[in-house]
This record gives sequence, C-alpha cells and structure tokens, in this order.
Amino acid sequence: MRAVLSTGSNMEDSRAHLRSVVEEFSGELVAASDLYTTAPWGGVEQDDFLNQVLIVDVDESPGELLRRCQGLEQAARRVRAKRWGPRTLDVDIVDIEGVECDSGELTVPHPRAHLRAFVLVPWLEVDPGARLGGVSVREIAAGLGDQGVRRL
Repeated sequence: MRAVLSTGSNMEDSRAHLRSVVEEFSGELVAASDLYTTAPWGGVEQDDFLNQVLIVDVDESPGELLRRCQGLEQAARRVRAKRWGPRTLDVDIVDIEGVECDSGELTVPHPRAHLRAFVLVPWLEVDPGARLGGVSVREIAAGLGDQGVRRL
C-alpha cells in the first residue's frame, strides 16, 4: 500500500533524525521531498522545525506501519512532555491510499493535515497531483496562506 509520511524534528541533530526515517524506508521509498524549515505549530516557544515528506510503498497493515513509525520515534528518544512541544522526531502517517480509519490509535487521513502547510507543501513537491480526502492538496495548501514553510 502507498502511504504518505510527514517527518519533523527540532532537537539535537534534526537532519540525522530525518535521515533515519529515509534509511528505514529506503527499500520501499517512492519519493522524498527536500527538507523544509518551518516555524513551530501550537504556540509553544521553541526552535524552528525541519520537515520532510516521504511516499512509501509498504506491505504492512496501517497498524503495523504506525508501530514502525513509533519505533523510529522511540529510537530517537522522543518524549511527549508537552503537546506541540519540541521533539527529536515526529513521524506521522498522513494518508494511505485506499484507507480510511479512525481506530482511536490511528486516524487516516491525518485529521489535521489539511491545516498544516509543513505537510502539504513538501507533499506537493513529490506528488503535484496529490489529493487528501478527495480534494486537491494544491487547492488546500493555497487556502492556508503563508505559514512560514521554506525549502532549504
């Protein structure tokens, strides 16, 4: 199944943390966006984030993919001390082709992806025809305005 993953980091060696996700999915990687710098989301005072979007083809169930992504966060010593706070690594499943679910553990498509330029802009770089919930990602992103997402 084809999945869209959004990665972010603003602690320690952010480039290395994002690279760890690319390396984990190297055999299943369809596309990886450039790195983007993004102002933090959620009003918590912190450093800017580095963000990247990956498109992967995996043979796992959505739950197995979630656990794999969480394992990468754990390997980066991610601590969930404050909502929208700084983090070593965040790996979100944004969308899985042909899958809609809301299990309490996982919601696909990601319930806030349509609000986040740091997800949509890199996604458009690697998939200009992308759709989220049946709507053009390009149209959604255009409606968000400038959220401070800049390609490095």
